[in-house]
Amino acid sequence: MAKLKDMAKNYESPETKNIAELDEVSTDLDVEVKVVNEGTPEEFSVNETIINEEAYRVPNSVLKQLKAILEDNPKLTKFKVKKTGEGLKTSYQVIPLN
Repeated sequence: MAKLKDMAKNYESPETKNIAELDEVSTDLDVEVKVVNEGTPEEFSVNETIINEEAYRVPNSVLKQLKAILEDNPKLTKFKVKKTGEGLKTSYQVIPLN
């Protein structure tokens, strides 16, 4: 059993990273819909992928842009995401890599 002060010192807040933090992203990654705060008024869902045991959020705007790019270039296998802004003013740009 651990002491409360020891647990507090070692506590790390759970955090979902963003796909924009990656240098490149494969179009073959598995994506799941994760429901947060299920059954409460604050319930919402996010798309996420797991890479090296780390969860990365995949914004809907990235999926929308990637869909348009794949319509013109169905052989695309890698891309990166550029993030600008913060909070409600965040925007993402999908950049094909091959």
